[in-house]
Amino acid sequence: MIHTSHFLAEVALSSTQEIFDVLVETSGIKIERIVSTGQQTPAGEWYDQDWDEWVMVIKGHGRLRIDGQDELIEMRDGDFIQLPAHCRHRVEWTDPDQPTVWLAIHFPT
Repeated sequence: MIHTSHFLAEVALSSTQEIFDVLVETSGIKIERIVSTGQQTPAGEWYDQDWDEWVMVIKGHGRLRIDGQDELIEMRDGDFIQLPAHCRHRVEWTDPDQPTVWLAIHFPT
């Protein structure tokens, strides 16, 4: 079955938590849309994944922290980053005044 949609259509918003929508999941690959409205990774927590992740900000503004790096990574419309497996990272800030819409692609190393 062929399915079409628009990436920014029907974007759910929440003031309390990020929204994760899995768009495609198949053997070894997961594509998801993440919507943040002022959320950040809880203090002391890190993402440390067994797979590579490619992330792009489609719309909005956020800041990432990579473990061991002093500088935050600014992410705005069109910016992307590839995070290798076990690259500890966290979301330090997302814009509370507008949704930040991320495209995340998870794939094996």
